[in-house]
Amino acid sequence: MVLIQTPGPVAPAFLRYAGAMDINGLKFSVIGGGIGGLAASLALRQRGAQVTVLEQAPALTEVGAGLQISANGMAVLQALNVLGDKPEGGQLSHGTILRDYRKGRVISRISAPAAGPTYYYHRADLLDLLRRAALEAGVTIQLGAQVAQVLQHPAEAEIVLNDGERLRCDCAIAADGGRSIIRPTLNGPEAPQFTHQIAWRATIPLSEREEMPCASLTMGPGRHVVTYPLRDQQLMNVVAIEERSDWQEEGWRLQGDPNDLRARFADFGGPVGDILSDVTETHLWALFLRPVAQSWQNGRLALLGDAAHPTLPFMAQGACLALEDAWILARTFEEQPDVTQAFAAYENLRRPRAERVVATAGVNARNFHLRGPMRLAAQMVLMAVGPRLSKKYEWIYAYDPTA
Repeated sequence: MVLIQTPGPVAPAFLRYAGAMDINGLKFSVIGGGIGGLAASLALRQRGAQVTVLEQAPALTEVGAGLQISANGMAVLQALNVLGDKPEGGQLSHGTILRDYRKGRVISRISAPAAGPTYYYHRADLLDLLRRAALEAGVTIQLGAQVAQVLQHPAEAEIVLNDGERLRCDCAIAADGGRSIIRPTLNGPEAPQFTHQIAWRATIPLSEREEMPCASLTMGPGRHVVTYPLRDQQLMNVVAIEERSDWQEEGWRLQGDPNDLRARFADFGGPVGDILSDVTETHLWALFLRPVAQSWQNGRLALLGDAAHPTLPFMAQGACLALEDAWILARTFEEQPDVTQAFAAYENLRRPRAERVVATAGVNARNFHLRGPMRLAAQMVLMAVGPRLSKKYEWIYAYDPTA
């Protein structure tokens, strides 16, 4: 097991409400070193907590792919002091182009949200920003720590690792993803439902730069492809979604065959056809659906991010919801008199919004894959309202959890 610890200063004290507990010195164990887990560890540490991140991976490496951080997520990154005046590693978005699949004909253009800019990040770059900030703040990261279970005691939580080691803390946060091994502790066993959709993920080098880079959403019957630039337009991120029934395995890093990808999207022309022709390595991600958790916490253990509310990727809000969770969770410890009430407040604050965003993503999954007359009718509507479509989702982007 590897321990990474860099002693660092704690950020200035945050406003604490009268009658609220003193978080200073409370011991937190955060299970999972992804975006939500690292953001939560940093937010708690900045308020004075002692935080250890338990990451099952043996090394701090992340291949990943691209993700989108809209204004609601960027607000948290700014509040955590992770970003400078110019977001490091982020690619500013200038909106989204909607295309038809056959020849790449432009259907409409969606302007960037009025709430604030969206940035495209390579997942590895955003994780690196959060890791560096967490270590500098004094968070301890324990690698190779595979958690088997979390036990609740009256005044603490006990974490049992696969190697038999036992750790005690005041609070445990399970940020171990959509396939969380901790979630059943609070909700019992659950059988995920296959959505009959598969995501192909890839990145390819870019040789040409655009003055105002945009995302592109190319829609066809039963399939769609999303592309957007990363790393100052050095890379293009590719996510190709298709409806399939011949699938059994759940996972997001399964090796795929680029030729199979091209064969399945052979009738996609225009710019996206050229992009797919350049893919040399791809991975498959089978989209399984789990509901928003019925129970998020038990007074000593709380779920965060995909462990609490796994979402389909069709609103690009998975990472943003995890960032929101992280900030709100830390904030409740400044507002509530004890751990139990802080966790209860966190669940009450987060559940309604998470349920609404997850439901919205589910609706988009159907809209992107329309067939026949319904597809043509939808295109006519998009031609008329596309430029104003971002206003429909302003309730998502304009939400500021740090306000």
